[in-house]
Amino acid sequence: MNRTGLTFNSRKALMNNIGEAAGTEIANLIAEMAAEIEELRRTKVNVTRIVPTTNVNLMGRNEDAL
Repeated sequence: MNRTGLTFNSRKALMNNIGEAAGTEIANLIAEMAAEIEELRRTKVNVTRIVPTTNVNLMGRNEDAL
């Protein structure tokens, strides 16, 4: 099982240095962000271009799209 968030020691260090309420808030935010990143990684879809695209710049010349 993947564990997201901070370890007990990291949470305790945050709470000791910046206060219990702020430390808890930051630790919870980090845990939520880690869970969101993991979800995005799990559901990521790769896109393959079938036809190359081109851009026309202001001078009227074609340039390859980035």
